[in-house]
Amino acid sequence: MIHGMVDHPLIFTMEELKRLPSVSRIYFIECSGNGYRRRDAATLQEAHGLTSCSEWTGVLLSLLLREAGVQKGASWLVAEGSDAAKMTRSIPLKKALDDVLVAYGQNGEALRPEQGYPLRLVVPGWEGNICVKWLRRIKVVDQPYMTREETSKYTDLMPDGKARQFSLEMDPKSVITFPSGGHKLPAAGFYEITGLAWSGRGAISKVEISTDGGNTWRPAELQEPVLRLAHTRFRFAWQWDGRETILQSRCTDENGDVQPTLAELVQARGENWGYHFNPIQSWRVAADGSVHNVAG
Repeated sequence: MIHGMVDHPLIFTMEELKRLPSVSRIYFIECSGNGYRRRDAATLQEAHGLTSCSEWTGVLLSLLLREAGVQKGASWLVAEGSDAAKMTRSIPLKKALDDVLVAYGQNGEALRPEQGYPLRLVVPGWEGNICVKWLRRIKVVDQPYMTREETSKYTDLMPDGKARQFSLEMDPKSVITFPSGGHKLPAAGFYEITGLAWSGRGAISKVEISTDGGNTWRPAELQEPVLRLAHTRFRFAWQWDGRETILQSRCTDENGDVQPTLAELVQARGENWGYHFNPIQSWRVAADGSVHNVAG
């Protein structure tokens, strides 16, 4: 259902939605708490596993809103899910009219139940919580509704005591996937360092690798295709001399935003927060080849 500040409230069946022009686009989704709660996690999956990248198929929300006829003065939407918690998020109308999908397909098949079957929103580049699953209705309104998920949750308390709200875009982030926590290199010699980078503000333009704990940085190779608002793979040739060292990656997106160190992030936001955690990840390679997380 689409209702509220519209000329023609509409109710769509799945059959009706699938008859409309569809699009398929590759986007990442990342929980805004990804990384923070498990800074001391042993493995990559435990530390940074709350993100994925898929091909999503559905109808552009802008098309549905045009059919309903958005009224003058409208500036926000409220999207509500059918789950027991009635997940509800406010979304700026400007974003809704840009690239938001009402998705019914993922990677060439129907959404799976845990992914929001039969419908979910996909809000490219924004925190995963706003990609409301089991989508039930969309209400067009003139202000954010300040729901539970954007007041008591998904806000960042800043050093001056003010809350940072609607920090919706995911910041640039990268992580080395090999070698990473839990791996063990069998011997000194050549290895290819690989990983993923992404940003909610656009495409990744550069990834740099340090094999000496951040003292020096060298460019990694980006693997095509490099898509906006999607995971980008990178690789780097490394000759390990068998001595203990620390591996790191940092990315830069097309807007020039650079992934920060933990110290830089804390300096900007303080420490009393838990979302949008994107500092450089460090993996310590011990002399015996074992790889461990360097807790932030």
